[in-house]
Amino acid sequence: MPFLKAVSLWILLSLNSSYMKWIIFLLVFVLFSSCSAPKNKKNDRVVPDNNVVMPSFSADSAYSFVKTQCDFGSRVPGSEAHHQCKEFFIRKFKQFNADTIIVQEGEQKLYNSKKMPLYNIIASYNIKQSNRVLICAHWDSRPFSDQDADKSNYYKAIVGANDGASGVGVILELARLLSENSPTIGVDFILFDLEDWGAPEKEQSEYGEGGWTLGSAYWSENLLLPAAKPKYGILLDMVGAPNATFYREYFSERYAGWVVSKIWNTAAKCGYSNVFVDKPGGAVTDDHINVSNSGIPCADIIHFEPSSEHGFGYYWHTQADNMQNISSNTLKIVGDVLVHIIYE
Repeated sequence: MPFLKAVSLWILLSLNSSYMKWIIFLLVFVLFSSCSAPKNKKNDRVVPDNNVVMPSFSADSAYSFVKTQCDFGSRVPGSEAHHQCKEFFIRKFKQFNADTIIVQEGEQKLYNSKKMPLYNIIASYNIKQSNRVLICAHWDSRPFSDQDADKSNYYKAIVGANDGASGVGVILELARLLSENSPTIGVDFILFDLEDWGAPEKEQSEYGEGGWTLGSAYWSENLLLPAAKPKYGILLDMVGAPNATFYREYFSERYAGWVVSKIWNTAAKCGYSNVFVDKPGGAVTDDHINVSNSGIPCADIIHFEPSSEHGFGYYWHTQADNMQNISSNTLKIVGDVLVHIIYE
């Protein structure tokens, strides 16, 4: 076909009429248009520069996983909703063909010295691969709404749609993709329990500001990995809010600066620089610190609002942290970045 077009063009060039010149122009336009790369009509896959076929992250699927968690209610450790949600995660990882699923059971003292059982859930893929990445999130809900404007809600548990469920929703969708499209690296997912039981503000004068990230602290002190140690880790926390922005968190830069750069550079390549803002953010006490202390440099992808008094959305640690503050688009953006990291 290219040869025939070239012959036709040569014949027409021998003619001088203005009418023929218009035909020549149209033929040249068609010729160059036909030489451009054909558009991929399938929207379900992306092919990066290295020709690795990557699956497309489904925002609807991730959203449904977030909603299912919230439908159980507040996943406060020790509650029935917490137990039901734990069983849901195990079923899903089994359905998504994880090589290993481990429930790490432990016990930690809360800020007030009361003991609470915990369940860290670990699911691994490509177990024989030594080149691995860890992706984690916390799955429990905060038992206090100590930032709620309505003080009658102070000791009510939050649903935690963004603060907890959003990160897990992204992980479950990634697990689904891995079950259908095996990457060349190994992936370990960890759902940390007992992250959000820090002392409420009213009690901090008596007990201090401790009590956070207890599940990941237990894991780092009793390191449990079914395969080789991951090269690095990525923590997902509050990754589902509408119009969310993610800045380079302080402790992530301190312990895993190269991981932060890897994530933010990937986001820029995907066209998400307006969401993954390449500027310093706040310092957050979160599970990534314990993961980094275990010898795995870990970066935190966490929503940060510079104009907010506490750096988070208005619904943070309030009764408003529900599905109304979850955006499929934000879940999609975070998921896309992670898919590129895993498959490229």
